[in-house]
Amino acid sequence: MTEEDSGIGPDCADHFEIGEEVVILAASDSSKTNKALADIRIRIGTLLKTETVSFLLGAGASVDCGGQLIGSVPLAVERKLQNQGNRCGRVPPWLKVFYLATRQTGGGDSVPVECDAILKRRDKLSDSDDPSVLPLPVNFEQVLALLHRWRSALPEAGGRLRLDGSPSVDVTADDLDKCLMHATRALARACFLPVDGKELGLTTYKTLVRKLLTRPLNLKRVNVFTLNYDTLVEQATDAEGVVLLDGFVGTQRRVFRPESYEQDLYFPAETTEGRVHRFDRVLHLYKLHGSITWTANEPSIDDPYGVRSAAFNPEGTQPLLIYPTPAKYGETLGMPYSELFRRFAGTLVRPQSVLFVIGYGFGDEHVNAIIRQALAVPSFTLVVVDPNPRSQFVAKLREQKDRRAWIAKGKILGTISGFVEHLLPDLRDEEVRKKVLATFRALNLESGSAQNEEGSDAN
Repeated sequence: MTEEDSGIGPDCADHFEIGEEVVILAASDSSKTNKALADIRIRIGTLLKTETVSFLLGAGASVDCGGQLIGSVPLAVERKLQNQGNRCGRVPPWLKVFYLATRQTGGGDSVPVECDAILKRRDKLSDSDDPSVLPLPVNFEQVLALLHRWRSALPEAGGRLRLDGSPSVDVTADDLDKCLMHATRALARACFLPVDGKELGLTTYKTLVRKLLTRPLNLKRVNVFTLNYDTLVEQATDAEGVVLLDGFVGTQRRVFRPESYEQDLYFPAETTEGRVHRFDRVLHLYKLHGSITWTANEPSIDDPYGVRSAAFNPEGTQPLLIYPTPAKYGETLGMPYSELFRRFAGTLVRPQSVLFVIGYGFGDEHVNAIIRQALAVPSFTLVVVDPNPRSQFVAKLREQKDRRAWIAKGKILGTISGFVEHLLPDLRDEEVRKKVLATFRALNLESGSAQNEEGSDAN
């Protein structure tokens, strides 16, 4: 069935696509809806039993916990910057640098760059209920990237950057350092989740973790790749007693050691044979864009990459490693990003690999290129979970009508909470159902055979 045959339009209700096949959830008929959901769960259950299962989480997966979408400059981040720069009605140079970078990134005339306009913007932002205040229409990560490019053009200490144009740019290294520090920390504070009143959103992550751990233990560990800076996955696994292999080792001081991803956990059995059992509560976590808990330090023998992980300190002074923050100025994809993306690409091209993409709008070309590479592998399957997928990437997938591309769409199925609750199966429950059904059928066959034998004797 195609979308045209079923009358599905671009603004349809929840539905699930597998290539040309479309399963529609009819809200008016609960029995058909439940049957459709059960069918989809079985199909997704088959994917969960493939050799390599990975999840990619984007900003949309954190919204229920109060997470910010950074396709534009979040108002919460801009308010924080304005508050930090509020000094007796003046605009500090580093704050002007931020708005200059935002304008240069593509914000257009809507981005204030003159001091009077910046102060007017501050007054509007102070009224959080003003509906006329809209986020600056620029990807926040791209603003950070431009600031780092400007900084990399200057010596490590001192220097001044001048660029012609309208408006022109005339900034010092010190102003750039302050701007980067304030902007990065403002974003980190906005990613300190869940926010007050949104704690229930963490329940979805806990349920996700529990269901992922129902995979058979003879298969590879589930890989969770995330583009988010928050610690929701870590909080959920801690609450469920799950061990995360996240690339860091250590107790009092956790340092980045990517070889730790090759480790696994076992415990000895209580038998004389001395067999060991695989520990059943382990996941792999790859934070592709860094984390609010990562800081850059001077590399040393016992900290070879100068990357450490600790509890987030809002008032800390160490540089936070949030992409596109490089480990050193001028390195666009230094450690640990290059290693993490290498492992992301290597995982997806393995035979019998499936990737569940949740809350990601396919706006990062470096991520899209890796997924495109994986689609060249015949056994690869891509599952996209999005309330309203509008990217060119997904549009081209739908045009191909490739049955390796599955799409969950709508206000329920297209969200992480709806997907985890309604579509992601608990394989242990599924196994129990299968065993019960098999036993039921076997008993019916035996009963039928006995009745046939009695009928034959009577004749």
